[in-house]
Amino acid sequence: MPSAAAARRATPVLLAAVLLTSCSSGHGDATAPAPGKASSPAAPAAAGRSDPASPASPATSPSETAGYPTTEAAPGAAVPQVRDAFAVLQATYNDGCTTPGNCEYFLTRVLDNLNDLYNSMKASPKGTGHFAAPLARIRAMQDALEGDFSFPNLKRHQKLLLDTREEVNTWMQSHPDDYR
Repeated sequence: MPSAAAARRATPVLLAAVLLTSCSSGHGDATAPAPGKASSPAAPAAAGRSDPASPASPATSPSETAGYPTTEAAPGAAVPQVRDAFAVLQATYNDGCTTPGNCEYFLTRVLDNLNDLYNSMKASPKGTGHFAAPLARIRAMQDALEGDFSFPNLKRHQKLLLDTREEVNTWMQSHPDDYR
């Protein structure tokens, strides 16, 4: 049986693996999802493009083809733990709409990560009562989007997406036992 010290030493490696996997999904020419993860809605459309920012890109954007939930787990796959889903969401703080051609990917990623965290919180053994505030905030954001995950609608609701991410982050930071 591994010791607690061994588990603490392994945690940064596992966290790095999760972050690297999530940061790489939806980019490049990879068409296969990471093990245990469903492909993001951006992956199929991005795979056929030679340059994501080129004017010759397909008319349908990745976010236009998404339906709620925006990401789906593989059949039989476990829902990620809250701390893992939160770590993936926190990685969006290093990205934004300021990079040319990146806004659609970024907003879709924030939406996907919030939805994944929502699912993780709902499946948590701590129960939905423990996560009532962030669940309500994410649900309100989902309702405001009205099932329209197109880039124009995500852009129109950009402030709501980022405010939701910020409020969930603030709540999580006040509950360190949920992400450490």
